[in-house]
Amino acid sequence: MGASVVYVHGNGNKIREDLLKTEWDVALFGQDLGATTRMAYWARLRYPQPLPDPASDELGLPPAAPLDETRPPAVEPPEAFIERALRDAALGENSVDEETAAGPGPLESWLRDMTYAADALAEGENVAPPPTSSLAALPFPRVLRTMAFRALVERTFADVYAYFFGGLKEQMRQVVRDALAAVDPPVIVVGHSLGSIIAYDVLREQNSSALDVPLLVTVGSPLGVTEVQDLVERPLEVPASVAAWRNASDARDLVALDHTIRPEYAPPEKCTDFYVVNDSENHHGIGEYLRTVAVRQPILELVRR
Repeated sequence: MGASVVYVHGNGNKIREDLLKTEWDVALFGQDLGATTRMAYWARLRYPQPLPDPASDELGLPPAAPLDETRPPAVEPPEAFIERALRDAALGENSVDEETAAGPGPLESWLRDMTYAADALAEGENVAPPPTSSLAALPFPRVLRTMAFRALVERTFADVYAYFFGGLKEQMRQVVRDALAAVDPPVIVVGHSLGSIIAYDVLREQNSSALDVPLLVTVGSPLGVTEVQDLVERPLEVPASVAAWRNASDARDLVALDHTIRPEYAPPEKCTDFYVVNDSENHHGIGEYLRTVAVRQPILELVRR
């Protein structure tokens, strides 16, 4: 019997659960796999309403207005952006204590690194070892690239902050536990971005040790980042139920930032890191990750077995 699949989505608001699951299915398998796959849909805990259905909303970005070269849009200085992102994330979480909200938190270093990496990419600089394709930045004027990259940084940081310090950790984990309980074993777990953190933490729980997980796949994951490693379940190790862990990222993906998990998570022989090419606008899009050979092939083999 082939494996089931549980998806754990990443940062930001999403379209409704059934459509999101179908989008991931189509990217991986070319069709909706029905009950074989399940989405651990935690977005409802953070966002009261899902994004509009793709069919009822225009896809893509509206045409950019012409820039007035004499009056370019104002871009917040990086230190001001970092200070505001820290403040907004803390104040937006009702359960954060006053000490955490008032001072620099454990994730500040990651936020700072992401911000400066975003600005470097906007300038057209390389911020990580290149994959096999070009490291060209977004095809927009620099000021718009800076704003686009910083939007990714701010949204990502806010949701990760909410998970670790916003009082939602247990509820987010429960969504993943429920999804794992709802499918037939063996089960492949696919986590994107913050979803990879939640998936890892749940699989490291004692109650998950009896699960049969032939493959854990993480894409665009910050699990290689020291500031994140300081906050997840310790010691850093491959969950007992996981036979193999494949971690894939684009070198330009700001959320991953540190692109390897093999050096830190034991035993290293169970871990494999891959550079893949993700040519979505922010190099972090899930559809592009799921369509890469390094991600799709082992999943297809296990599901179709």
